[in-house]
Amino acid sequence: MTDETRERMTLSVNGTMMWYYYICHRQVWLTAHHITPDSDDPNIQLGRHISEQAYSRERKEISLGHVKLDIIRRAAGGGVVVAEVKKSSRYLRSARMQLLLYLEELEKRGVPAVGELRIPEERRRQTVRLEEAERQELDRAKRDILRIVYLSKPPEPVKIPWCRGCAYREFCWA
Repeated sequence: MTDETRERMTLSVNGTMMWYYYICHRQVWLTAHHITPDSDDPNIQLGRHISEQAYSRERKEISLGHVKLDIIRRAAGGGVVVAEVKKSSRYLRSARMQLLLYLEELEKRGVPAVGELRIPEERRRQTVRLEEAERQELDRAKRDILRIVYLSKPPEPVKIPWCRGCAYREFCWA
């Protein structure tokens, strides 16, 4: 077995990769290759602030293997509720898929869970459940994320509306 084959077997798709996958494939590659975005970027700072300030009474940042859960609490009827906090609903599909990945990880460990997307600035909550159609989409996305990660170089940059506020923009447009 080659080192590359061994590495492929151990690499797991994390929530950040899933989030970026539905926005920009180049970001998936950069993140997977440990190229970090500009930490002084105002959007990153705002996201950190919201994460630290919103829902301050609930447990936060729980590590579960290769994923980090924003909030986890017991559900009234048993199991748990996992919440993902976002600054806006602009990229709701990305956030939903990220949360579905977390639900799948909990399910693999025998923990029944329901997801909840929370957007405190909009006072919005959305319940997310892992159903068969979502499982199929997750599987397809994870396979494609791994394909992107194992490219020898990042995908070419593509100008999209997200670029304007992207902390990786210097890697694409400098």
